[in-house]
Amino acid sequence: MKILVTGVAGFIGSTVALRLLMRGDHVVGIDSINDYYDPQLKRDRLARIAEAGGDRFAFEQVDFAHHEALDAALADKAFDRIVHLGAQAGVRYSIENPRAYLHANLAGHLNMLEVARHRGAEHMVYASSSSVYGGNDTLPFRVEDRVDQPLSLYAATKKADELMSETYAHLYRLPQTGLRFFTVYGPWGRPDMAMWLFTKAILEGRPIQVFGEGDMRRDFTYIDDIVSGIVACLDNPPPDDGEQKAGGSVSPHRLYNIGNSRSENLSEMIALIEQACEREADKELLPMQPGDVRDTFADISAIERDLGFAPTTTIAEGVPRFVDWYRDYHGV
Repeated sequence: MKILVTGVAGFIGSTVALRLLMRGDHVVGIDSINDYYDPQLKRDRLARIAEAGGDRFAFEQVDFAHHEALDAALADKAFDRIVHLGAQAGVRYSIENPRAYLHANLAGHLNMLEVARHRGAEHMVYASSSSVYGGNDTLPFRVEDRVDQPLSLYAATKKADELMSETYAHLYRLPQTGLRFFTVYGPWGRPDMAMWLFTKAILEGRPIQVFGEGDMRRDFTYIDDIVSGIVACLDNPPPDDGEQKAGGSVSPHRLYNIGNSRSENLSEMIALIEQACEREADKELLPMQPGDVRDTFADISAIERDLGFAPTTTIAEGVPRFVDWYRDYHGV
């Protein structure tokens, strides 16, 4: 197949592109390569993809929130399906810079829906987030739960994306699958994520800042498992059969939780990093940050039932792999 991947220089997007190329697909990748974090990491990810894909990979640097530039960049590109992973990420940054989320996550998502509609895409898989569950204290989080009380603007934009996608599925019968990601980690990850921040601080001999006084739980999901789920979704568009789908739609639109289906204590993750770094962390315990949630835990029964998704990587396996990659990448 020919697949358009947005956010292709990002953590998840780059790994998805590699998986698709490894199985023989052609990939068109777009990314703005903004400076939310070090653009060099994004360029290094792109270099890996280009090396693996050869002439089956094409890249365009463009901001998909600017529809005229997006249309021009894609004018001569052919693709059958779309994996829309580009977004402005980060719960905490959405409090500091809310307009970035309006730009990328709302205007950008609408523009990609328009591309999918006018180019006759067979299926668009897009990134939502577990943050849409807000302060929901009923665990595990289920796609049937109401998600009307977001605790951050980031979460609000992701809920809005789901609503826009439902509208396009209804009006234009555009097949879509929205994925609510739960704390994704692994090699080539993001520098703003806790695992990266903790590893960096421990190896540099600095204290780590542990929010929520360390009493937080996360459904940590290893990147390879996430990518397997994304590709399984991509290969199986929701049917336009009038039947109710995961998430409640009767249009060709599904919503899935995609996580590890285990809720791990933050202290366990830190202990595994300490073990892999062979150093003990100096912990600075801090209160919860605005917009954050104390616990996440994915009910993945819908995607298990429909697509056979079954994550296999525990944090005991995945955390050392990340630390090994981090040390190698930085020459530590």
